[in-house]
Amino acid sequence: MSKQEIEYFMPKFIITYIKFVDYLSIKLGRLAMYTIFVMTAVLLLGSVTRNILNMPLSWTVEMAQFILTGYYFIGGAYSMILKDHVRMDLLYDHLSKKGKARIDVVTNFCLLFYLITLFIGSISSTMYAIEYGQRNFSQWNPSMIPIKIIMVIGIFLMILQTISTFFKDLATARGMKIS
Repeated sequence: MSKQEIEYFMPKFIITYIKFVDYLSIKLGRLAMYTIFVMTAVLLLGSVTRNILNMPLSWTVEMAQFILTGYYFIGGAYSMILKDHVRMDLLYDHLSKKGKARIDVVTNFCLLFYLITLFIGSISSTMYAIEYGQRNFSQWNPSMIPIKIIMVIGIFLMILQTISTFFKDLATARGMKIS
């Protein structure tokens, strides 16, 4: 297809949107990948202080859980770009590239509905945490606000990436390639 035909089907602002969201998802996803090292360091610190120094730290396991939660919320959009997410491939693998894109166009709507519902709930949960100063009931007693804000950002990024993926799948279903 010529450039004019692609611009007819996909206006320039959509192509710009796709490139921006993909860039953002890749950068944040790669940043999230490095938090695994932070989580490992926190767990190692907890293990050393508990087993070698005989001085257990009450916050290390919980902090590692928070880091892991941020990792999968922020890394979700990146896994969509890499196509590393879970998918039922019983029939899907046997379809052509255009056939897969057509199926993906439909399933993107289902994913978008789910993510919007999740986003609304995450905003409500975050507002609750801010309003009431919600803290986790543990010995460490950390504030839940930071992790809930990360949750909202991660879900919002997934929504943006789902829309980007929808447009890429739509282009593929029409025989176009957006690079």
